[in-house]
Amino acid sequence: MGLFIIDSFAVGPLACNCVIVGDPVRREAVIVDPGDEPDRILEALAGSGFRAVALIHTHAHFDHVGCSAILKRITGAPILMHGADRPLYQNLAEQGSGFGVTMEAPGIIDRLLVDGDRVACGAQELEVLHTPGHTPGSLCFRMPCDDGDVLFSGDTLFRRSIGRTDLWGGSMPQILTSIKGRLLTLPGAVRVIPGHGDETTIADEGKRNPFVGDPNYRPV
Repeated sequence: MGLFIIDSFAVGPLACNCVIVGDPVRREAVIVDPGDEPDRILEALAGSGFRAVALIHTHAHFDHVGCSAILKRITGAPILMHGADRPLYQNLAEQGSGFGVTMEAPGIIDRLLVDGDRVACGAQELEVLHTPGHTPGSLCFRMPCDDGDVLFSGDTLFRRSIGRTDLWGGSMPQILTSIKGRLLTLPGAVRVIPGHGDETTIADEGKRNPFVGDPNYRPV
């Protein structure tokens, strides 16, 4: 039995998509991008009866990591992200100030993820894909599900758009390479849940995304 999505909702002033996924056999959960509204996340977790075993982050912009420290203190779940985004995470106060938001001090990163890593959730695992461009340490997570795989694409790939590259560490050539070389090579049926906005599929973006779509696109 594969993993499944327990709950998914937008949090914070920038409406970051926070997703709670779980293993129904061992009742363990992983929280993807806990950016804000810790009480809401904890309420959803408690209501499901699952125990958080990891807090994973597609990147370290404040709207994706804002309540990681408090969730770690309450649940004991470790904080996981790519090491190239450590400078962003360590400067949450400066990030938030640019948007008029007061940020809590960052927690200690427990595990630095790299491309090809696996994050355990019960008896299952999420695959880690390093997809730099939006930030140097941007990651995507591929989750096996009984009804088809799901990709948490963070701010790398959106429905009909891509992540901005005009912030610190951003690179248009890198993000295009990440999307075309790492994401559009996945099976077309893979469901994509981005860091903001509506979900899509790999095939839809390969065909219709104005930034990376190709008329000759052929899903695997």
